[in-house]
Amino acid sequence: MNVKLRVLSAGALFFLGQAAFAQKTKKDTTSKETRIEEVVVLGYSKTSTKAKSSAASTTISAETLENRPNSTFLNSIQGTAPGLSVNSNSGSPGSGKIDILIRGLGSLNASADPLYVIDGLSTSATQFRNLNPNDIESLSILRDAQATSIYGNRGANGVIVINTKTGKFNSGLRLSYDALTSFSTYPKTDYNMANGTQFLQIIHNYDPDAVSQADVDANTTNTDWSKEFMRTGISQQHNLAIQAGGENVSLYSSLGYLNNEGVIKGTDFQRFTFRNNITGQSKNKKFTYAAMLNVAYSKRHQLDEEENSGISANSVQNVLFGTLLSDPSLGPYPFNNGKEMYAAVQTASAGVRPWVLYDNLIGGVQNKYEETTINGNFKTSYKLTDYLTVGNRTGIDYRMSDRSFARSPLGYLANAVAVPTGAAFGGSETLNNIKDFNFNTVTNVTYNQQFGEHDITVGVYMDYMKSHYITKQQTQNGLDPLLWKLGAGTGYIPFSSDTPSFYAPSINASKVSGGTLAYFATVDYDYAGKYGVSGVVRRDASYRFSGENKWETFWSVGGRWNIDKEAFMGDTKFRMLKLRASYGTQGNQNLGSAVNNQNPMFLFPNYYIDIINATAAGTGGYQNTYGYLYRLGNPYLQWEKQAMANVGLDFNYNGVIEGTFDVYRKLTSNLFNGTTVSAGVGSSTFYTVNGNNGEMENKGVEASLKGNIIRKQDFRLSVFANAGYNKNKIKSLPNESLVDDNVNAIGGPAYQWQLYHYVGVNPETGEMQFLDKNGNITEAPTANDRVLTGKSIYAKVNGGFGFDVDYKGFFANALFSFQAGGWQYDNLQAWTMDPSYAANGLNVSADLLNAWTPQNTGSDVPSLTAVNTGTDGSSDRFLHKTDFVRLKNVSLGYSFTKNQLQNLPIRSLKLFVQAENLYTWTKWKGYDPEPVAQYSLGVYPNPKTISVGVNVEF
Repeated sequence: MNVKLRVLSAGALFFLGQAAFAQKTKKDTTSKETRIEEVVVLGYSKTSTKAKSSAASTTISAETLENRPNSTFLNSIQGTAPGLSVNSNSGSPGSGKIDILIRGLGSLNASADPLYVIDGLSTSATQFRNLNPNDIESLSILRDAQATSIYGNRGANGVIVINTKTGKFNSGLRLSYDALTSFSTYPKTDYNMANGTQFLQIIHNYDPDAVSQADVDANTTNTDWSKEFMRTGISQQHNLAIQAGGENVSLYSSLGYLNNEGVIKGTDFQRFTFRNNITGQSKNKKFTYAAMLNVAYSKRHQLDEEENSGISANSVQNVLFGTLLSDPSLGPYPFNNGKEMYAAVQTASAGVRPWVLYDNLIGGVQNKYEETTINGNFKTSYKLTDYLTVGNRTGIDYRMSDRSFARSPLGYLANAVAVPTGAAFGGSETLNNIKDFNFNTVTNVTYNQQFGEHDITVGVYMDYMKSHYITKQQTQNGLDPLLWKLGAGTGYIPFSSDTPSFYAPSINASKVSGGTLAYFATVDYDYAGKYGVSGVVRRDASYRFSGENKWETFWSVGGRWNIDKEAFMGDTKFRMLKLRASYGTQGNQNLGSAVNNQNPMFLFPNYYIDIINATAAGTGGYQNTYGYLYRLGNPYLQWEKQAMANVGLDFNYNGVIEGTFDVYRKLTSNLFNGTTVSAGVGSSTFYTVNGNNGEMENKGVEASLKGNIIRKQDFRLSVFANAGYNKNKIKSLPNESLVDDNVNAIGGPAYQWQLYHYVGVNPETGEMQFLDKNGNITEAPTANDRVLTGKSIYAKVNGGFGFDVDYKGFFANALFSFQAGGWQYDNLQAWTMDPSYAANGLNVSADLLNAWTPQNTGSDVPSLTAVNTGTDGSSDRFLHKTDFVRLKNVSLGYSFTKNQLQNLPIRSLKLFVQAENLYTWTKWKGYDPEPVAQYSLGVYPNPKTISVGVNVEF
């Protein structure tokens, strides 16, 4: 199939390109700006004029995504739409760790990711590293029930509709080339980390016997480990595109290349993309078609911590600790490889942790990912009569991922594990392959007719999706350093029964098939452009559920009143003043929250049936005897359901000021949760039955505003802003657990902090002081003194603002993004303020030099030898706001005029310089306040990037 697709695409490019050139072209007198301004793209390729749409949606144009140094468009849309929360949890090149929320957190345990629709077909993907942002024509953020209920079982968390670029009819041939060179640097922290001498002084102050004052004074080593672990990342991006269009056929074809170096050494991302989009129509315009194909390949090297949360707090495996916690009095790594290092230090690594981490970085631990994707769909539409149209869109989404992970036989960790056991060869290699195939077909019949001032459109649809997932993994223990190469299968030490514990390989595999089916109908009615009513009824089925729970019905209804069309508005300058309202229901059948870019379609496929697995004695059989591990299924398992009400106002005053305002309430019921049952039904990991219970509410307001301040021919200035406020509240839960420091408590927000309050330092003793549950000062708090704070890890406010200026060819634009109301526990700060970490060889803050002493009783830093050191771990001492305002993107450049280029064989030329994440205003002390997490462990910072680029069109 792959070969046929490639050949078909290449042939179509050549043949249709020639056909397009041979046809007589006509001048397109409709401006692109007007089309983008008036057309709203909704679900299943439905479109509406902005005036006639009753949905809460925002369109993001291609200009927002182009010429940005980001590997995915998700990084470029932060701050661009109200109600949209975008948080990049990693700055690693090609990372998929990006949290996208629309109108708050929609579920506690099930997926909260929005649905993505590419060129009219749904995808189960949650990351888009292989989709070239320069190929995207527009994004539509669908937020209310009127816009999302049409997607029924998958629309509960909002929908992002992606339309890729196509050629334009009657447009002739256009060839464009874009190039971008970028330089990325890492941000700074505000922890005030100690230098080599300060570090030794803190150790001496904490334990005079550990380091003498003479040794402190004699120290001359001051290693800047940030320079050892980090670098200036240099990236390149090149895009070549062809657009052509005749009277009845058009073509858009592009090639893209991206090479992105990470700011941490050893991390990078490379991508090759090819897209070919063909659109056409018959001479009588009754038959239309579109064939779209995207083929992409990428590879990346990333840190093990990126997808292995098990090492997030490991000081000899998590390389991200190397920049801050490394001993500055220790010199740089002096060895050629980890094998040499092991020969020198043996297993005594506690004093040389930076060397271990650096050895991991330069090859001791290797982690390579390769990903191949093929996305293709074919759309046809035929107008049977003037009023009746039938259409179909069918496509595939294929993704193959290969991971090669190894502890190199020349690495320190491999030798530290193997040599003490007597194994002659160390190291291990894991090869993992995942194939993810999705088939989707949508068939529709649409009736549209006007009766005087009445306009009615009725559509009937069938949506079928079938998905297959296969994963295979093998692990080889024991590698010959002379023959081994990552992923090549060479240098494997064969298993021997004489040494059964040394070189035993392991293999595993899994396979899941699933699917969904839906029938639904839509109706849209308009009267004289003044009043409109729209509705959707959808019947959904999912493979996850059994019996009568397999099918569910979702619906929505919406209406609008175009007040500006009323006679009493005739003397006003309002171009649009529209009141709209909607109410509807959606479902969520993705009962698992995907991590590491898994496909949520395949998570928990069999929770409605009993699972029986063989188990050894002592590991979970009945009364821990040998037998079978019995996980009780739940045949009554159902969809999570959501009901949303929305009232909105859209306005445009004389083209000078335009904006939107929305108020909404979203209630999620049938939350996917576990219900505790007797331990007699299984092992300690299966004491619950997975079912539906509980409710959660999101309420909020959203607003966007744009002012076109200056609109002259050679001078244009516009400013814009948007913001969304969301209040999350858990209404009910069957089993409220308040055991941990971060909890889901009834009546409060999801992921709320439960801590006792830190008061400060006792000036008489240097001990830390806290408030107990009764509000009294104590120096010995217990878990029972913790109180619910009302503070969640999720921000309540998100948004953005900026400006666009064009003056006689010069242009400048800026986008600021912001968030407020989120709280995160800063583990790194807690560690840097703990003197015992210094005694264990980990760097700390120089603020500890100002610790309380009998001679320094006014300090706000506790005594280095305080008896209650460590009790602040469940306090709010290191709980900080993650509020920030960030200059997300700024661009300056010049576009040459046609007169300036008249003697050159090019149509347009633009030169520019732009910056990403240029500056962040925040009180957060760490690298980056943006990631959403409970604890600040192992954060790969989002880099500051400055780029220079050129756009040329021939």
